[in-house]
Amino acid sequence: MEKAYLAERIEQIQRFKQNKSGSSRSDDSTRGSVLNWDTRFDIAKGIVRGLVYLHQDSRFRIIHLDLKPSNILVDKDMVPKISDFGMARILGGDETEAHVTTVTGTFGYIAPEYRSDGVLSVKSDVFSFGIMLLEIISGKRNIDFLHLNDGSPLLSYMWNHWSQGNGLEIVDHTIKDSSSSQQILRCVQIGLMCVQELPEDRPTMSSVGLMLGRETEAISQPKSPVENGSSSRGQQESESGTVPEMTLLIEGR
Repeated sequence: MEKAYLAERIEQIQRFKQNKSGSSRSDDSTRGSVLNWDTRFDIAKGIVRGLVYLHQDSRFRIIHLDLKPSNILVDKDMVPKISDFGMARILGGDETEAHVTTVTGTFGYIAPEYRSDGVLSVKSDVFSFGIMLLEIISGKRNIDFLHLNDGSPLLSYMWNHWSQGNGLEIVDHTIKDSSSSQQILRCVQIGLMCVQELPEDRPTMSSVGLMLGRETEAISQPKSPVENGSSSRGQQESESGTVPEMTLLIEGR
């Protein structure tokens, strides 16, 4: 069965856009690899279903802790599967969070409270999913925004445009003219809710599933999200000397 990683699909979108801007005629095989909005939306919903299972429907509460496009496997039908559980943690019983002294993960996808304080919960995965959802919508990887948009991080770029009513400007141009523009903007809002700085301000994955599946499901208004890899709470605690010593093991992409 033909399989690929979501990260490869995003790179295919980027190659198509580069080819399109570099010549008047794009390669048909490259064009065919570009994901339309319906496919991207289905991939996002599939990832949500997988996380809901891990967080509440499985025998144990499993936190993946390294969600990123290169850990999402999609088959020839574009059905996503969450892979690579090497960094996953299991919470038992009524345990809702855990504290660790060694933080692992991939820069740009690590929740701020986990990165700065070593606190992990299901909301750690929610943050990572939010980053991926915004990547799926924009057709760009998180790291690319540092090079393509005057050094503006992904979250700042997304938030500034969305809060000013210019949400469609951040959408991948290959789907911008879609008849589903309202659904896309709704997903931008959901993504911004998932990347809120405080974990209690983020929805659960089951709530995300409802918001994606029901257009009538209410979505809270997001606050300005935390910048990638930084946390005002973590900075304040660091200055006060209350953050425990931790080992930070960050992987590249």
